[in-house]
Amino acid sequence: MNLSLVDPFALAQDYPDTLTGKLRSGHAACLRFSRKGDYLAAGRVDGTVIVFDLETNGVARKLRGHTRQIQSLSWSRDGRYLLSASQDWKCILWDLKDGSRVRMVRFAAPVYIAELHPFNHLLFVASLFEEQPVLVDISNPKPIKHILPSVPLRPQDGIDPAAVAKQAAQDAKQSTCVTIFTALGNHIISGTSKGWINIIETQTCKTIHSTRLCNGVIILIRLASNGRDLLINSSDRVIRTVLMSDLSQLGMGLDPANIKLDVEHKFQDVVNRLSWNHVSFSSTGEFIMASTYMNSDIYIWERSHGSLVKILEGPREEMGVVEWHPSRPMIMSCGLESGSIYMWSIITPQKWSALAPDFAEVEENVVYVEREDEYDIHPAEEVHQQRLDQEDESPDVLSLDHMSNGAALGEMDIDTFRMPVLLDLSDSESEEEIIAVGPGTMRRRSPGAGREWMNTSNDGTSSTRGMLGRGRKK
Repeated sequence: MNLSLVDPFALAQDYPDTLTGKLRSGHAACLRFSRKGDYLAAGRVDGTVIVFDLETNGVARKLRGHTRQIQSLSWSRDGRYLLSASQDWKCILWDLKDGSRVRMVRFAAPVYIAELHPFNHLLFVASLFEEQPVLVDISNPKPIKHILPSVPLRPQDGIDPAAVAKQAAQDAKQSTCVTIFTALGNHIISGTSKGWINIIETQTCKTIHSTRLCNGVIILIRLASNGRDLLINSSDRVIRTVLMSDLSQLGMGLDPANIKLDVEHKFQDVVNRLSWNHVSFSSTGEFIMASTYMNSDIYIWERSHGSLVKILEGPREEMGVVEWHPSRPMIMSCGLESGSIYMWSIITPQKWSALAPDFAEVEENVVYVEREDEYDIHPAEEVHQQRLDQEDESPDVLSLDHMSNGAALGEMDIDTFRMPVLLDLSDSESEEEIIAVGPGTMRRRSPGAGREWMNTSNDGTSSTRGMLGRGRKK
């Protein structure tokens, strides 16, 4: 849209206010934007991962490899690789260049959440159900798993040994629910079931600092774009924004004992006592939003004053995961009942008087008959003579304009990855129970339709045995 036609007050608004669209391809359970915001990955309840192109709102990739619901998604920094974690106890790293599986890692328990290292796509951290979190190195075909501690780091000086033993027994019962990397990837931030925040060194896998924020379970931790602010959702129905010390200064004047995690604001609904399903920062970190449990509203708060600025009212169903676009005031959320992906953005009315001060809007179209030469810039004879002169020129189709090509190549970012277009991409699966199989012929949809990939191994051969070897007796 031409910026001169847009109301400047509409451009100054930093948060969306209107439901503007909906995406649909199966029942979506989780969402994640790529770092640049040009693609949206959606994990479905049947284990399929869908990648949407936000420029066209079309499906760019369909990734099949899981058999149960997708729990979390994580993009690499360049947008080429995507990590998916599922309830089938597996994590798969996908190469979006051709949709292939780079690595597949199986764990001993379902995966809560898994996140890629910000600079190394062959390293990720995963939180497991009732198991210790792990740091996984998939540089080699055989993954290397490093167990991360869940026990918080407590001061031991001046405490009775009996009390220390009692604390150790209590700490052994808690588990880690969520783990994320810091902005540089040198440390891991984990949240436990007892409300503790642990900072773990990535290289040594040892806890260097622990802080208790609440008495409930840490459900989700999000990191702001500046790499210093944390957004924490817990089971005590309170959302906290936390200001963290600059961990890049460790070893250069900052001691681990001096790390501070200061609570900036606490957001809650003291009237209705609502619980929060999912939370997220805005693209600039100035706003936070949350979807509500057993409610269809999405709350948006302003961080500078800690005040509520907007309640998004959309479809009449509970919202699950909500994600804010990395660079635009746009929000995506998925409904728990329908699995549809809803889009909130800003509708900016065009201000045509910015270009033509005497422009006047009319309620109905007015028939206007223009003169033949009213909008002619040059006389018709001069235009005709220019066309005749151009026909006499011989075009040069052999030489190349190196200057323009070099400039074009210079403007390209070396780390930029553009997903190639797949011309043989199959259509979205039909969600209707009754489908057409011919002219005037209808049948009920088969429960296993569209899942033939489950019977095929990675090398393309069928894994079904013993079905074709039975011959007919003579």
